[in-house]
Amino acid sequence: MKKNIKVFGCILLLVLVLASSAFPQSIRVMTFNVRLDIPSDEANVWNNRKANLVSMISFHKADIIGLQEAQKHQINYIEQSLPEYAWFGVGRDDGKEEGEFAAIFYRKDRFDTLDTSTFWCSETPEHPGLGWDAAYQRVTTFGKFKDKQTGKIFFLFNTHLDNEGRKARQESAKLIKKKMQTLCGNYPVILTGDFNSTPNSVPYQIIVSALDTNSSMKLCDTRTITKSKPHGPSGTFTGFDILANPSSPIDFIFVKKGITVLSHGTLSDSFDGFLPSDHYPVLAEIIF
Repeated sequence: MKKNIKVFGCILLLVLVLASSAFPQSIRVMTFNVRLDIPSDEANVWNNRKANLVSMISFHKADIIGLQEAQKHQINYIEQSLPEYAWFGVGRDDGKEEGEFAAIFYRKDRFDTLDTSTFWCSETPEHPGLGWDAAYQRVTTFGKFKDKQTGKIFFLFNTHLDNEGRKARQESAKLIKKKMQTLCGNYPVILTGDFNSTPNSVPYQIIVSALDTNSSMKLCDTRTITKSKPHGPSGTFTGFDILANPSSPIDFIFVKKGITVLSHGTLSDSFDGFLPSDHYPVLAEIIF
């Protein structure tokens, strides 16, 4: 009898393993500009909002997150507060720890990293430096991931385009697409970030268009292809004004054509009249 129970248990376990690998498992992707720690934010300084920010990430159960504007001590706090996540990235000023990061956080029990790297949005992407007419050094961090539940491999790129340089935004969008075309092959690709660009802008159009007639690297804005009605406000930048009603988003999640988007939300959670950042995070649930 005991032997039969043991055999049945093994069969059941095998069935569950096969089932989990046979059916797609959704991934909850978030992009979040966390706003750097700066004293001039006064009531909205990092120390006053950091607990709310990590609460927001935890409550919405993000599996993988592209952060923008994060400084090292902010990353340290998020890492300590959310130990179920690992992260990678480098500071944009020196390629180590100085300056803002475009860090990627991911659930350790869900994903393995097969490769990680960062490049600068400039004419010399392998080295720190300003690009084109940019006001600040800008980086894109990316990872090649393996989903432990399904065995599937995918790429996620995370960026923050310049807020002043028009040419820098356009050239950075082209550079990111070229990197994807070179590195990603036929694997699924996700792009998160603060693009400082609206849907009618040139950088946005570069991202959602093929680079050339031979390119398969066409990305889609998750808000435009979600299977369910988009949740939350349209715009994403508030400047900490809880009454703001921004009409156009500048923060996006893009996915390579062929990825299914189950839901998309712009998350406007507030805490006793205060927002956790000057940007709303965006969350998309996807399968591939």
